[in-house]
Amino acid sequence: MKSVSVSGSLRGNVGKKDAKKCRVEGNVPCVLYGGKDQIHFVTGEKSFDPILFSPGSYIIKLIVSGKEYDTILQDVQYHPISDKILHADFLELTPGKPVIISIPVKLQGTSAGVLKGGKIITKLRKLKVSAMQENLPDEIIVKVDDLDIGGVIKVSEMKLKNVDFLDVKSTVIVMVKSTRAAATEAEGAAPAKTVK
Repeated sequence: MKSVSVSGSLRGNVGKKDAKKCRVEGNVPCVLYGGKDQIHFVTGEKSFDPILFSPGSYIIKLIVSGKEYDTILQDVQYHPISDKILHADFLELTPGKPVIISIPVKLQGTSAGVLKGGKIITKLRKLKVSAMQENLPDEIIVKVDDLDIGGVIKVSEMKLKNVDFLDVKSTVIVMVKSTRAAATEAEGAAPAKTVK
């Protein structure tokens, strides 16, 4: 899985007043969980751009006051009106322990149903998986070549070595819906009735 680096500095004080001051200065108060101790730190708001504004999922190499941690972004809180980031939680990854993370879905191929005039609809853009850090894929490939009109691909059909899929098995990932054009084409292909 791809990784990005984020640098931060330890927070001297932890409280609402200090957090407000951090935000005014263009920083985001953050907490790193999962290790021996919780680590309170701040990082620039711009640090989140490659993480939040791209479709991928990343291992984040978090560097706080010179010490590096392998982490994932666990949660982000936004201001209800301005959408500015108020707070972020990072989870430290433990060697030998599975990581639970959402991975983006990438459709591969041309659906048979689309060739007949149907419309492909992606219902899940990310799939929640559990795997060791070294087995985490950058994306989940979903092959749609055999998907006809009315056809669906569910979570239960996904198989990837050393990766467990955690979404509800019956959940639809992608489907091909009939369109007016497809229905018209189907009617045109039907044999004409003969009148006796």
